[in-house]
Amino acid sequence: MVMIIDSHIAGISGDMFLSSLVDIGADKNKIIQGIKTAADFFPDSKIIKLDFEKTKKKGLEATRLVLEIQEDIHERKGIEIQKCIEESVNKLNLSDHAKKFSIGSIETLITAESHIHGEPLDSVHFHEAASIDTIIDIIGSAIALDDLELFDQEIVSTPVAVGGGTVSFSHGTTTNPASAILEIFKNTSIIIKGGQAVEELTTPTGASMLINLISSCQEFYPSLQVDGIGYGAGCKDFENFSNVLKIVTGKKSTEYIHDSVQILETNLDDISGEVLGNTIEKIMNSGAKDVTITSAITKKGRPTHLVSVICDSSKMNDLLELLFSETGTLGIRIRNSERVTLTRTIKSASIVIENKNFIVNYKTSPNQPSNFKIESDDIQKISHEIKKSFRYTEDFLRTEIKKTLEQK
Repeated sequence: MVMIIDSHIAGISGDMFLSSLVDIGADKNKIIQGIKTAADFFPDSKIIKLDFEKTKKKGLEATRLVLEIQEDIHERKGIEIQKCIEESVNKLNLSDHAKKFSIGSIETLITAESHIHGEPLDSVHFHEAASIDTIIDIIGSAIALDDLELFDQEIVSTPVAVGGGTVSFSHGTTTNPASAILEIFKNTSIIIKGGQAVEELTTPTGASMLINLISSCQEFYPSLQVDGIGYGAGCKDFENFSNVLKIVTGKKSTEYIHDSVQILETNLDDISGEVLGNTIEKIMNSGAKDVTITSAITKKGRPTHLVSVICDSSKMNDLLELLFSETGTLGIRIRNSERVTLTRTIKSASIVIENKNFIVNYKTSPNQPSNFKIESDDIQKISHEIKKSFRYTEDFLRTEIKKTLEQK
């Protein structure tokens, strides 16, 4: 089972996410009762009305949170809200996953504000997030996710629309996305995009909840059979799109892994084979996923080597520096590429060859169990020990491993 949080168009806020979970089937009465229990730890705020009802956004039916509260407070310490959430999840006997999500979401908010303002964590004050709204969004979503048994499933996000223009808040006016959004998404897998509105589309609470849930952020949906769809309505109305957060649940048709990689490319026409060989070794030892060197012809009939490196974004700067220093190139092209791979595991087999016993490691996939690749280092080591060619050793090991697989 996989859940997709589709915030590609309208972004995400806490109430939109909670409403989408109710729309897809979470027990709203259980959520309302749980929120009211949590409100007991928030004595300065009173819930006058709390419900979920159907509404339409640009012709699309969705569920929205109906909330009326009474509170006369404009700021609270972050640690006060955190304590309230910790006490609430314990009293409600939520699952360990739900507790981790709830506490992690508020800690993310506090940490972001701490970094932005250069204050210790226990000194951070919330203004916009000081309302009981924050508690309702986080605790309500935790209860809903528990009720739908979604914490144990894979949760994927699309790129997140954050909006544009400016946003005004307690510290004045700033460009959108505000610093809190950028700080929350910093060093995560989340990809942000402007979207279609010159307004705030993603809130700090929504952003914090998102990064404490997802396992990956993907531009395209994984292959799946759709089981359920939920639409959570936001408060605003926009001319060009429905202001709803869409969540989709379903079964994956194939166990694909979707991720994004960086591809670094440069052309080298004045470099020796020895330097290329040394560069390949350093690139792989520095964390690249793969490196390919292809011979080609460029302008004026010049022979050249095209160096292509695949890496994670976290390794990109180190590998750029290495390419510049080792090859002397003056320019490197960079592009982001979506990648689909099969799930893989490393297995071991005990093989007797030339009256000697060896442990051989090989990679395989649950989707294609008969297709496997033996670790080349193992083949090389064994071929040296039995004094046979690499090709002979590989063929022998492959035959023996196939026999083992057929017996299972």
